[in-house]
Amino acid sequence: MTGEVKVVGEALEEYERLGPLEDEIGYRFVDRELLHRATIHRSFASESEEDIADNEVLEFLGDAVLGMVVSELLYQRNPSLSEGKMSKLRAFLVCSRSLARSAEGIDLGAYLVLGKGEEKTAGRLKDSLLANSFEAVIAAIHLDGGLQEASKFVDCTVYRRLTDAIEDEGRLTDAIEDEDNVLFTDFKSLLQERQQSEGHSLPVYTVVEERGPDHAKTFSVEVELDGQAIAVGSGKTKKSAEQMAAELALQMLSPA
Repeated sequence: MTGEVKVVGEALEEYERLGPLEDEIGYRFVDRELLHRATIHRSFASESEEDIADNEVLEFLGDAVLGMVVSELLYQRNPSLSEGKMSKLRAFLVCSRSLARSAEGIDLGAYLVLGKGEEKTAGRLKDSLLANSFEAVIAAIHLDGGLQEASKFVDCTVYRRLTDAIEDEGRLTDAIEDEDNVLFTDFKSLLQERQQSEGHSLPVYTVVEERGPDHAKTFSVEVELDGQAIAVGSGKTKKSAEQMAAELALQMLSPA
């Protein structure tokens, strides 16, 4: 995760801090209190002397909305799949690891409001915490803008992000049998760890091209190692393009 932690202040500041998160989500809230609540972890609420609502109820609703939306998308786009394969694929798409990667894609961890204990134990990096908060965000969008807006968000962050790289049904159904497949691999972290272990400078990522309309952009990102351009990756978000660039760089650095 690359985002700088946003500090909670007075009410207005609390809402203003969410503007960049709305940009990442691609949706402007009418009631920002919903999004604010979606970022409040129970650890913070329990430590506060005030009566603060956490995001657990939103998480409950978001889980239901997510399951319904993913099921509908699978049915609409893969009508030939059997019920068994659809069930496996749905489980694959909505598992904690998948949702955590989607949460990282919108830099959600940087906006979470955690208690001191969770902060000390790197709560912003925990898959379970990220996944639960991501479901809370889905619920917040659903309550503010309706099912259509929530469906758009799930489509772009959960369903489409994980399936764009897979071209046919065979590869898709094979992928769900392997939890360690490429869709869950954090190549940026792997590349950074490799650079650090070998005493090199950290990777530098630069957007070199943006193509397409605002609602369907494709980004190309170049990764530099020790001042030298190594690889260029592309994706529908800057973060997915960075992941592809890091993956290609690792392939180039690995012995044949």
